[in-house]
Amino acid sequence: MIDHQAVSTETVVKGPDISVVVPCYNESANVAPLVKALEQALTGRRWEVIFVDDNSPDHTSQRVRDLARNDARVRGICRIGRRGLSSAVIEGALSSSAQVVAVMDGDLQHDESRLGALIDAVLNNTCDVAVGSRHVEGGNNAGLANAWRHVLSDGGIWLAQRVLPVKLTDPMSGFFALRQETFAAIAPRLSGTGFKILLDLLLSAPKPLRVQEVPCGFRPRVAGESKLDALVMLQFAALLLDKFAKGWVPLRFVAFCMVGLAGVGTNLVVMQCARLAGAHFSMAQAIGTVAAMILNFFLDNNFTYRDRRLRGWACMRGLVLFMLVCSVGALADVGIARMIYGQNHMLNEASLAGAILAVVWNYAMSSTVVWRS
Repeated sequence: MIDHQAVSTETVVKGPDISVVVPCYNESANVAPLVKALEQALTGRRWEVIFVDDNSPDHTSQRVRDLARNDARVRGICRIGRRGLSSAVIEGALSSSAQVVAVMDGDLQHDESRLGALIDAVLNNTCDVAVGSRHVEGGNNAGLANAWRHVLSDGGIWLAQRVLPVKLTDPMSGFFALRQETFAAIAPRLSGTGFKILLDLLLSAPKPLRVQEVPCGFRPRVAGESKLDALVMLQFAALLLDKFAKGWVPLRFVAFCMVGLAGVGTNLVVMQCARLAGAHFSMAQAIGTVAAMILNFFLDNNFTYRDRRLRGWACMRGLVLFMLVCSVGALADVGIARMIYGQNHMLNEASLAGAILAVVWNYAMSSTVVWRS
């Protein structure tokens, strides 16, 4: 008779101590080189790498599967209909059963040779979070492509340092490690949007985390395209606002309102230009309104609803729907304002009530009709 208990015991393989979570999008060319680099950096340790791919059109997930068939240390999560670095890291980290979770980008810009130092700092209990820093002695920022990216990065660092509960030279770092149980405990509090998951973690923790910085180089990108742009920084600013609001106001709504303010400015500028060009008031107002709607749509598509971004014909269809939604919102704004003004003749209160109704309507319908999840 076969001793099933003995057989199952003999075939048990102990799981990894370390999970390296790599959020990626269009990083197919970097997958194999990164696995090879991790193999060298983590020699003598039990590790796995979890690639979390947002259904990249360059078939990043397929490349991960090809490697995983011959290497049990390689795992992949392919997300359909979801986008965003922070949420990708959350899904990857929560899928881990390892003691320590390390996070790094999939573009080979983070120096994987520093992983050991990050992991040891956490395992030795000298900190809750070990951060690979470009701005301590021994670190460098050489991989930023141009002066504009330096401006974006430095501006984000300055702003983050004003609000963080801990002292950190590189709060914009995407290279860090912490215990899986620490991450899991904070996860329900995370915003889960944008690109700066470390900042989200530090701001969301119920009490300040102990942080240790490890010098880290930031190398030039070898393949693929950088994801750092001005819209990412706007998402970063929205994240800070969300944390100040303590989660009472949805982050996406905050972003929607920020875009709306840009639309108001555009409306006024375009309307004045049309008036200077000889258009009568009603025509100038209509031109300004249409210009604001178009700008708001494309900003929302690339910023507020970045994880649901519309492309191609879907983008054109979305623009039409968005303009219809906003037109109804504008009519409701005017109608409610007139009704309230007719009752109490309080112009400011009537205008404010109409504007609030329009914003809530536009946001609700944009989220459920234009950018459906």
